[in-house]
Amino acid sequence: MGSGKSTVSSMLAARGAVIVDADAIVREVQEPGSPVLEQLAARFGADVLDAGGALDRAKLASVVFGDPEAVQALNAIVHPAVRREMDARVDAHRRTDRLVVLDIPLLVENPRPGLGAVIVVDVPVEVQVARLVGSRGVDEADARARIARQATREQRLAAATFVLDNSRDVESLERQVEALWPQLLALPPAADTAGAASPST
Repeated sequence: MGSGKSTVSSMLAARGAVIVDADAIVREVQEPGSPVLEQLAARFGADVLDAGGALDRAKLASVVFGDPEAVQALNAIVHPAVRREMDARVDAHRRTDRLVVLDIPLLVENPRPGLGAVIVVDVPVEVQVARLVGSRGVDEADARARIARQATREQRLAAATFVLDNSRDVESLERQVEALWPQLLALPPAADTAGAASPST
């Protein structure tokens, strides 16, 4: 959160990468009328739906927050559907020479074996907090609580094949992505995806 992962994905896309965005797919599989949304309402109650029948994400978050069993149930409903859709999109590009990048927010918490490389977009926690508060309007205490529920900075760095330092300006990040691009293109085909890399935060 607040690391600039989406910015890096955009920079890679501008260079020709195919981006498979896990967050976007989560929203798609939870659209009204979807099996996932029906399962969420059945498990957590109709109150997690708004007046129009769409998922009330804030309400769902309030229901599962602090309840490990509820979080496990949520993940058991959502993650398999997201995984299937991500796999389908990767497969669609498997016979091309395009680099496939999986944009996964919580890769360390939910490992995906077989990737060609893991790119960690790294920032100090205080920078994360400042960005969440300043640009997203998140309450500071909430920002720190969210960060605390994720893998630590040290755990992410330990999982990295490549590290991009995004503690400075966007020009610095752009230079790092430019230097990284040929290294990504030189990766051998991944077991899970054809040359896939994954930026994580």
